[in-house]
Amino acid sequence: MDIFEKCRKFTRSAEVKAMGVYPYFREITTASDTEVMIGGQKMLMIGSNNYLGLTTHPKVIEAAIAATRKYGSGCTGSRFLNGTLDLHVQLENELAEFMKKDACLVYSTGFQTNLGTISCLIGKGDYLLMDRSNHACIVDGARLSFGKILKYDHNDMDDLERVLQGISLDAPKAIVTDGVFSMEGDIVKLPRMYELAKKYNARLMIDDAHSVGVLGATGAGTAEHFGLTKETDITMGTFSKSFASIGGFVVGDAQVMEYVKHLSRTMIFSASIPPASAAAVRAALQVMKDEPERRERLWQITRKMHTGLKDLGFNIGTTQTPIVPVHIGDMMECFTFWKTLTEAGIFANAVIPPAVAPGQSMIRTSYTANHTDAQLDRVLSTFESIGKKMGMISAMV
Repeated sequence: MDIFEKCRKFTRSAEVKAMGVYPYFREITTASDTEVMIGGQKMLMIGSNNYLGLTTHPKVIEAAIAATRKYGSGCTGSRFLNGTLDLHVQLENELAEFMKKDACLVYSTGFQTNLGTISCLIGKGDYLLMDRSNHACIVDGARLSFGKILKYDHNDMDDLERVLQGISLDAPKAIVTDGVFSMEGDIVKLPRMYELAKKYNARLMIDDAHSVGVLGATGAGTAEHFGLTKETDITMGTFSKSFASIGGFVVGDAQVMEYVKHLSRTMIFSASIPPASAAAVRAALQVMKDEPERRERLWQITRKMHTGLKDLGFNIGTTQTPIVPVHIGDMMECFTFWKTLTEAGIFANAVIPPAVAPGQSMIRTSYTANHTDAQLDRVLSTFESIGKKMGMISAMV
């Protein structure tokens, strides 16, 4: 059989396109902000991860421009060889200090950060324990490792303990989890997880892609939020959300980072992030420190949307963060809801299997510190109208 036969049999996307409800790969022709242009239509954006609204911050933009003028457009090589600039080292030092860890490594993407770090650290004879709702990059990092992979039910610490009890106390093991889960928007139960890690002699790694800039007194993420910075062995983060750029990083013990630095394949064999990206992240980090009111505003917005959507009668699940899913269930109803939102000029994301379990399709919304109350009221009004029209919420609400 031709290896391309599976491609020819893949018709799902064409079928959805023919129905006029295909929600992916939309071309945006403006900067990522609270409003964007798509196909000549102005859209209210509630589908990005621009949590602190820094993609259009003048200091971030100017830093990227200045770095491009000084260093050019790219590094043309890996960090291991010719791709390390003083900018990268400065950024690593600043992130290590911000996250209160010994050392930091900057990768080309957040996905590569988890892929390279996990596959590097988890070897033959090691155990890796994972939440069933972990992000795909954790899953793929686990697949590339030679360790024994064990899963526990989502954010269920009793089930995690059950799995840990089946492993020898002396066996090398690590628990790897999202800090904020990217679809559900809930926060890992880190205090209990740390107790279990300590009890069963396991290391602890947190993926803080959606946490840094959002959680914690200074925005340093999940561990800071719970007062467990020292107790968390490794924290991973990304630059594509609160840091308004592209790339990723991991922080931890200096010796561990030195090991990863020399053995992680995605570090050694990938070109480094361009100067503009590194400079933009440094500027974003400084803004994050200088303007804590952005994070305060983000949480005001989060509370408003949680309350508003729940009061209307929508199911937003267990979210605790600016990621606010509206659970629809049926995939085609989700597409219909998405299309009606789009026609009303609101950009949100339709999330269907395999990103979520069958029958758990949702409209994933997420918010930025730059959203105005008027914009948020428009979102709530539109959701109410569509929800009533589709019979998802009571017309008496």
